[in-house]
Amino acid sequence: MNPELARMLASFLGVVWWVVLARVILSWVVRDPANPVMRLVGTLTDPWMRPLSRHLTFGGIDLSPIVVMIAIRAMQSGLMSAAY
Repeated sequence: MNPELARMLASFLGVVWWVVLARVILSWVVRDPANPVMRLVGTLTDPWMRPLSRHLTFGGIDLSPIVVMIAIRAMQSGLMSAAY
């Protein structure tokens, strides 16, 4: 793989990681789903989290952000090792 492309993809995944973290923090603070910030963050993260959320919600606690964040870090690590 082209090292520059690998670094760009790893950077993109880093941004996605931070947006997922923002969603987690905002879910603790903002309870209004119609809030424009929550809608934007939800729109950006739903494609990553929704498929897992159906299977990783236990007793009202959604573990999909943890799995997505770990998977993103693993993909970043693989991309960066491929870049060098």
